[in-house]
Amino acid sequence: MTNRNEQLLTRAKNIIPGGVNSPVRAFGSVGGIPRFIKKAQGAYVWDENGQRYIDYVGSWGPAIVGHAHPEVIEAVREAALDGLSFGAPTEAEIRIAEEIAKIMPSVERVRLVSSGTEATMTAIRLARGYTKRDKIIKFEGCYHGHSDSLLVKAGSGLLTFGNPSSAGVPADFTQHTIVLPYNDTGSLKECFDKMGEQIACVILEPIAGNMNLVKPSQEFIQTLRQITEKHGTVLIYDEVMTGCRVALGGAQSVHGIKPDLTTMGKVIGGGMPLAAFGGKKEIMDCISPLGGVYQAGTLSGNPVAVAAGLKTLEIIQRAGFYENLTALTEQLVRGFNQAAKDAGVTFCADSIGGMFGLYFADKFPNTYADMAASNIDGFKQFFHVMLENGVAFGPSAYEACFMSAAHTPELVDETIAVAQKAFAAMAK
Repeated sequence: MTNRNEQLLTRAKNIIPGGVNSPVRAFGSVGGIPRFIKKAQGAYVWDENGQRYIDYVGSWGPAIVGHAHPEVIEAVREAALDGLSFGAPTEAEIRIAEEIAKIMPSVERVRLVSSGTEATMTAIRLARGYTKRDKIIKFEGCYHGHSDSLLVKAGSGLLTFGNPSSAGVPADFTQHTIVLPYNDTGSLKECFDKMGEQIACVILEPIAGNMNLVKPSQEFIQTLRQITEKHGTVLIYDEVMTGCRVALGGAQSVHGIKPDLTTMGKVIGGGMPLAAFGGKKEIMDCISPLGGVYQAGTLSGNPVAVAAGLKTLEIIQRAGFYENLTALTEQLVRGFNQAAKDAGVTFCADSIGGMFGLYFADKFPNTYADMAASNIDGFKQFFHVMLENGVAFGPSAYEACFMSAAHTPELVDETIAVAQKAFAAMAK
């Protein structure tokens, strides 16, 4: 049979660098041929060969109500009939901003943008403008988009500034970025003891999803909030992934923390290009046109994207939505853990809300180093067996996975049955 995925990859490589428009799609870390998706519906995606997969990628998180939800599609259709883009304000922008502020209690003012990268890049610029400071702290293994000052790997010592982790990023762009270990309260305190009055902001994934699912300790989170308040440093929760995903009010509602700024994306756009940043009024009032921190976007608050986001936010606030989503995710994680144990494979899985992580290790990771020390080759083998048997996960051991409300207990059981085969094959 003709492998249309392979044909399309060859064709794509002739015109698109690497054949893909985002690197992880290339299957570079797992090997093999990426699946070119033709359509998606509910809990499923279909590739160009016509193969159907139970999908736990969910467009990397946005598809929380399932793919092509009929209510979301209808909202998009109705909005599109009135025009695709205006470059002018609309009432719907106000409505979704009000909805976000209702869901996220720390958010007093909101600015809509088009991508998570744009949201985090601007939030950092805003924090610097507000504090009149230059230095920022990020944590190893956390990803906040591809803006220059955030494409940074750790320096050679605890308090050295980070080095560029991408070609094309001048060292000058990262000289003010400090990279600390995630979940390391000691290094955080030491850093602030030495240069606390110079630090504009701390940005983190409050529950990491870009080094697989890694939860912070309560001590780490509480220390972070206390130490930033003490030094007048802006605390930014990057909830592009976790916002409305781990709970309706995001990770901050789980932690009982009010960050100064929050970045959001994915779920709030319902699968369309929409993101936002928001927070305290006194900080947000520093953004143009009220203040001197500049940000603009032709497609910010795009009416079709806003329509998808508004309908998605309505659906996820219905009674029982998160209880059902959490129960499905926990059912899957329990099944995976039992299947691996029965097969004698070193493995564990963890979850929170509709987000889960798979680790080929004997314990949950607390840091990027923990994740890097796990059996990455084991994940690759597992990934391909699952994929060949109609179950799709993100093609990287360092990516979290996602459940949707369109999945059912029966689909979860079907997934666990495939995992039993995969673990049995690994045990051999």
